Amino acid sequence: MAALAWLLIPLFAVVGAAIWGSWASRNKTIGDVAELAGYARFRDAMERSHVTTPDSVRTEREPAAAAAGVTTSPTS
Repeated sequence: MAALAWLLIPLFAVVGAAIWGSWASRNKTIGDVAELAGYARFRDAMERSHVTTPDSVRTEREPAAAAAGVTTSPTS
């Protein structure tokens, strides 16, 4: 009976390895398509939220930097 138990251990290991191998090699394209679609929606949302400001608006916010001949750091 002990010899039968020692023969069943490798049999269970082979069956377990076969189950894991079939699970690991399954077709995963369905999840990839959904993730890629979500990433595309994320990129579109980020592009829409990124607004470039024209130079005229930028100079109104920073008048010292836009003025000619004005430096912000002391000269030695």
